[in-house]
Amino acid sequence: MKKYSTLLTLYLAQSIPMSFFSTIVPVIMRQENYSLVMIGMLQLIKLPWIFKFLWAPLVDRYGNSVKNYKRWIFTSEIIYAIVILSIGFFNLKFDFQLIVILMLIAFTASATQDIATDAFAILVLKKRERSLGNSMQSAGSFLGTMAGSGVLLIIYHYFGWHGLIGCLASFVLIALIPLYFYKHRQTEDHDDEEPVRPHGHWFLKKRKVVNTVPATEAKTCPSGHSHKALPEVAFKPASMKDIGLFFKQKGIGRRLILLFFFYSGIIGILSLVKPYLVDQGFTIKQIGVISGICGTASGAISAVFAGFIIRRIGRRKSLLLFALLGVLTTSFFVLFLGGPIAKMTLYTAVVFLWITYGMSSVAIYTISMDIVRKGREGTDFTIQIVITHLSGILITIASGKLADILGFRGLFMIEAVIATLVLLSIPFLYREKLPELSTDEQPRLHIADSHESSGLIPKSAYSDRQASDDEEVIPKTGS
Repeated sequence: MKKYSTLLTLYLAQSIPMSFFSTIVPVIMRQENYSLVMIGMLQLIKLPWIFKFLWAPLVDRYGNSVKNYKRWIFTSEIIYAIVILSIGFFNLKFDFQLIVILMLIAFTASATQDIATDAFAILVLKKRERSLGNSMQSAGSFLGTMAGSGVLLIIYHYFGWHGLIGCLASFVLIALIPLYFYKHRQTEDHDDEEPVRPHGHWFLKKRKVVNTVPATEAKTCPSGHSHKALPEVAFKPASMKDIGLFFKQKGIGRRLILLFFFYSGIIGILSLVKPYLVDQGFTIKQIGVISGICGTASGAISAVFAGFIIRRIGRRKSLLLFALLGVLTTSFFVLFLGGPIAKMTLYTAVVFLWITYGMSSVAIYTISMDIVRKGREGTDFTIQIVITHLSGILITIASGKLADILGFRGLFMIEAVIATLVLLSIPFLYREKLPELSTDEQPRLHIADSHESSGLIPKSAYSDRQASDDEEVIPKTGS
């Protein structure tokens, strides 16, 4: 449970300030009589989250272990908190441009923390734990959105701008406490990888059990030379080339298509549900309750259940189930929201919309973790999630134009058709594993001293990856 609570607090720490700056600050700006053009420009602060894949290899290059990713998280979060705190010393009315620049820096730190946190989660979670771990990620995002757009607005009302910013910075730092006390213990686990036996030494792939030789004992290599211990090995450092190599993997095309379109049946409705409620005559307060509280809370709760469902029935069946739920949800909008609407019917539709989105998010995060390359966890996962973000942006823009031309009912019908096509395509697009990488695509190993180059110890005699300082290497006895 400790790893799950740690992940939950980390994702809360990044999502609450983000939600505040992207949803509440525009409201405050409008109260200060800023133009809609200036309010629209504020959305530029989200750019680091779209382009974060560009520096994800840098995080992997100097991360690549639980301990080092923890350092990235601590550094990013401290910078995040300091920048947020500095914003409180300026006046939104008179220092707008400077505040936007600081927000941009803060979002860059937050995006970096997200890269490191995702990689950290991949390393500490076993394959069977990833669904529940991603439940924490999705639930943290939903709860952070609800708190950032609700609770913080109340704090702003009573304590003002400076008090609110101080609370935000404090929370970011407090959220690091569980991570500080979290100690990752690497234990023997045979669930995911099969052992290989190079030259008489047993090793398990990834960071499982490694048969090490005590430094005080002299052993004889196949070449006949003696040595005291196996030399240090590590993956070739990540670089920008790894972004391109990710797209060259065999079978990756189908997965990218699935990632791009999986949300497409619901994201258009989700992005326009608030304007739709406005057109139905609901007040801002009512919209806040329906979508901001009931909807978001439903998404958070469903995300937790989704983790158990995926663990119970598996990835493929879960994708089919959640896609089917998307078809039922969009069909509900078509059938019941075309004419006069009962309040309870509307609540039901919005709740089911958020439930579908919450469960789908957990499924996408989980299958994305499954195909990351060793030593490139942050880069590969970030690329996949950025693809879903870009898809959401494009679909949102297209949905707005379709709703303007065809009306909301026309949009609902198109979304129902797309959701059905997504459901039908899953058996063709989803594969549990990608084909093995070719030799050129593999991030190769290098030897940290001269043993391998001298022929004393062959490169094949080492595990795929060196255990980190936080990952205990457990000797394995036997032949």
